Amino acid sequence: MNNRELLTVAEKYGSPVYVYDSEKITSQYTRLTSAFSKVKHLRIHYAVKALSNISILSLFQSLGAGLDTVSIQEVKLGLEAGVEPSKIIYTPNGVSLEEIEKVAEMGVQINIDNLSILEQFGTRHPKVPVCIRINPHVMAGGNTNISVGHIDSKFGISIHQIPHVLRIVENTGMNINGIHMHTGSDILDIEVFLYASEILFDTARHFKDLEFIDFGSGFKVPYKEGDIETNIEELGEKLTAKFNSFCKEYGKDLTLAFEPGKFMVSEAGKFLVKVNVIKQTTSTVFAQVDSGFNHLIRPMFYGSRHEIHNISNPGGKERFYSVVGYICETDTFASNRRISEIKEGDILAFDNAGAYCYSMASNFNSRFRPPEVLWHEGEAHLIRQRETFEDITRGQLKVDFSVQTEL
Repeated sequence: MNNRELLTVAEKYGSPVYVYDSEKITSQYTRLTSAFSKVKHLRIHYAVKALSNISILSLFQSLGAGLDTVSIQEVKLGLEAGVEPSKIIYTPNGVSLEEIEKVAEMGVQINIDNLSILEQFGTRHPKVPVCIRINPHVMAGGNTNISVGHIDSKFGISIHQIPHVLRIVENTGMNINGIHMHTGSDILDIEVFLYASEILFDTARHFKDLEFIDFGSGFKVPYKEGDIETNIEELGEKLTAKFNSFCKEYGKDLTLAFEPGKFMVSEAGKFLVKVNVIKQTTSTVFAQVDSGFNHLIRPMFYGSRHEIHNISNPGGKERFYSVVGYICETDTFASNRRISEIKEGDILAFDNAGAYCYSMASNFNSRFRPPEVLWHEGEAHLIRQRETFEDITRGQLKVDFSVQTEL
């Protein structure tokens, strides 16, 4: 998407607005599958939590991908988008046995990450295939909030508890058909995957009827020009060799699975905002926009960086701005950032707005959540309408305080 096309979207649908490029999503999917083309059976489950719009899920379905879900609602979204239950994996954390049983009834692959639920589910449903999520105790991820494989993490069953898992499996006679891990997000060093793979292979040797091994995801994407990223091609070459070797030892061609979310959609997304006010203080020039952390919380939540471009004046002289929102809290998107000269009314574009932007948006300050637009084959398609005041009040019940109760 070029600046002219983005400005056309902003003009037609207003601001703020999220825009996603289907061509970039497709190329990321192709890049990953090509890197592992020498694996006999490869399965890509797109992580729904990154961007859950039904049109996006339908796009992945058309590409041949399955879905990685973490809630029964995400499972239902996937089914609504036309994804087959057999191509959906459900990996919850801390949910009730009742929810897991409801999802199992839908024919979705169940992935369990704690001993208590494993034993309860195995006792009640020994014939239902179950994957086990292992915590490999590998510290990985670009931020402590997104590192989930370390020893203090709430996610997964510790590799040191494998004897307990084996006892449960033996006692219940349950069917374990997969082994899974996820160490974190924004992983740059592919040696993390290669090291953790050995732990996963060692674990897999305890189970004789596996169908797949799931390596999760967490690939690092670039956030600015020249930024470093996970070398997917090198990872594909090295992990493929290890995986194929293990399959020969195991005596069966297993499926290699991944669950990328951010890798698939982050770079495909732009977030467009309008500048309401240029505010000069004694030390700072603020560009105040018609959005806030209610629409894009990642810079405040994770300290993440999103490149910001003035697409209304792309060739203008660069000046330093602090880009801030209109929320009644501190919501700084960027501090003293070099951006082409900004005037009130200009449209700014945030990069890497495809993952964990709309999906983490809220109605804080009773503001509406923006629309979503898919740029597909040279045309803008509205895939979610802008919220209205009726959306804000829907479900709220008003108490009539004019009625006096006699004592």
